[in-house]
Amino acid sequence: MPKYPTEPLKCWNKAKELREKYYHDYATAHERGGLRWTGGAWAIDAIPAGLGDDVYPITGEPYAAGIAFNKPFSQKCLEEAEAHGWARDLCSYMRNYWGSMYLNKYNLGGEYPKPDFAYQDHICCSHGKWYQHVSEYKGIPYFCIDVSVGPYHEVDENRLMFVVNQMHEAIEWLEKTTGRKYNDEKLIEAVHNECRLTSVWAEICCLNKTVPAPLDEKSMYSLYVFGVLQKSKKEFADFYEEVRDEMQDRVNRGIAAVGNERCRVMSDTQPPWGFLSVFRYLEEFGCLSIGSLYTFGLIGIWEDKPDGTWGPRTTPAQKGIKITNRDQALRILADWNLSKPEWQHFYDPDLKTKMMLRIVKEWKLDGVMLHLNRGCEGLSCGIMENRLGIARAGVPVMTFEGNMGDEREFDGTATRNRIDSFMETLNLKKIESLP
Repeated sequence: MPKYPTEPLKCWNKAKELREKYYHDYATAHERGGLRWTGGAWAIDAIPAGLGDDVYPITGEPYAAGIAFNKPFSQKCLEEAEAHGWARDLCSYMRNYWGSMYLNKYNLGGEYPKPDFAYQDHICCSHGKWYQHVSEYKGIPYFCIDVSVGPYHEVDENRLMFVVNQMHEAIEWLEKTTGRKYNDEKLIEAVHNECRLTSVWAEICCLNKTVPAPLDEKSMYSLYVFGVLQKSKKEFADFYEEVRDEMQDRVNRGIAAVGNERCRVMSDTQPPWGFLSVFRYLEEFGCLSIGSLYTFGLIGIWEDKPDGTWGPRTTPAQKGIKITNRDQALRILADWNLSKPEWQHFYDPDLKTKMMLRIVKEWKLDGVMLHLNRGCEGLSCGIMENRLGIARAGVPVMTFEGNMGDEREFDGTATRNRIDSFMETLNLKKIESLP
């Protein structure tokens, strides 16, 4: 018998509907007189929101992750990218996206919907060049903001203004490129929505400190995605508040994500999207992945709380701040994004190790699983230094090799064997009977 009660997520169907609507809205934007733009999951999408309510983005990483999950189409996309001369050690999201573009096929059916412009920010080694090529290949305008100004604890007025001034330039460029007059009120609304969404996501992740955890990481992948689709969208921010309320209700009633939870681990970086079954395999041992720095900090914005714990960052609205003009909105937006946890370790792997060990302590974990992800140079940078740091702290840690977006570089059998060995070091055997 399971140790804890379980039940399906009530928000699951709405999540599916919102995600499908997002991709449909992008594909059909021109039919309604709207605009389409493409860029990265970290593109500061509150800025294009000032162009109007009929401006629809498609962000490359979640789109490419969807392709990776669709293994037959992913194979065609990757081979097409290679046929154009791109090396297999480049970002696998980028290669899946480019392959879809080259084939002129949309992952959701039909032709690849051509964007009107590309808009991106650059911190990972691939980001700027990804959409430069899209711009050149599709013949569309392109603007990129450089946000690589150093870790947040070193950000001063000069570094902040380096980003803010580029944001002002982006708005001028958007007006010139689209022929539309920019609306500062829509920008301000979008900034509030982004701050609310990213803070509430951190709040959701904090609820997984509870034993048993109300949410497993595999399910988190279907929920965190809205923060990388369009984090400034009111509909998505409202939905996250619904998710938070449901997770709090599960905590109050003792509802578990895994009924036989007896071991808690965290993972790292993007998962192998074509092989998410590895997370279900963990459950055969009563082991739950409560999330990762990736799922927590890719979109979640955090701060130190008075009791010393890590929690959701207090939003401008919660502080009673009234945003009254464009410059104030952009300063808040830049500062908010520069504090993103997953941006910090681009500068020093020790920053990531410290954040991961903090999660180990506060989320009451028994071990760490590191994905040596050949598909992402950025988030895998320094990962072996992270392994050493975690091991030196006395925390059990395992590694497995793979690729988030290229199934040819993932060995499911070998990974399950490594999990078997790791579970053995944690003194765990498979549970005979699962619900």
